[in-house]
Amino acid sequence: MAGGDSVTTGAKPSDLVPRILSAVVMVVVAGVALWQGGPVWAVFVALVAAGVLSEWSKLVLGFARGPLAILLWHLGGLLYVGLACFTLLVLRSPFFGPLPVLAIVGTVVAVDVWAYVFGRKFGGAKIAPAISPSKTWSGLVGAVLGAALVLYFVRGHDWRWALAGPPVAVLAQAGDFFESWMKRRAGVKDSGKLIPGHGGLFDRVDGMLAVLAAIGLAMLVGGISR
Repeated sequence: MAGGDSVTTGAKPSDLVPRILSAVVMVVVAGVALWQGGPVWAVFVALVAAGVLSEWSKLVLGFARGPLAILLWHLGGLLYVGLACFTLLVLRSPFFGPLPVLAIVGTVVAVDVWAYVFGRKFGGAKIAPAISPSKTWSGLVGAVLGAALVLYFVRGHDWRWALAGPPVAVLAQAGDFFESWMKRRAGVKDSGKLIPGHGGLFDRVDGMLAVLAAIGLAMLVGGISR
């Protein structure tokens, strides 16, 4: 669930150990909560949501001017994060099991990794250098390919699911850009300092939030189905 500019910049040697250890802890805690499901998963999702909303609020207070703007930004954050939480809770219900959430997480991780690899390998034109200087069009191509491959294999080698790769990749990258834009407006590098070597929770789930919120909105509009 890595996101933000930090994925594409090298870490200092002194940061490497805390980055690895905190990443392992995050994976283990999230994995246990997902496997347990039920109240454990609900509490985990609620805690992450509270942390993200706290960081969202600090960013908003760093750039929003006037009570109305601040209120609207906070309401937007509640809606955005709330849709993502709704998706996580519905897709981890006994009706669905853990696989849909694992598929989404795996796809977004593939987006990050393949974007990083393609961006470093091929370089080229930047998408929006004023917002995220490290993001390139070649990286976006890699993100699309990575998402398509994961969905193809996870969904039983069904090529129709691979067609969902491009929109998922674009959504994940858009979520990344959106958080980068908020941070630049607020004049900060990271959304928080909760996770050693990784910044804040919002930094780690920015792309995931956009994908989950879109899925949640689609489920509410079109009905929840397998």
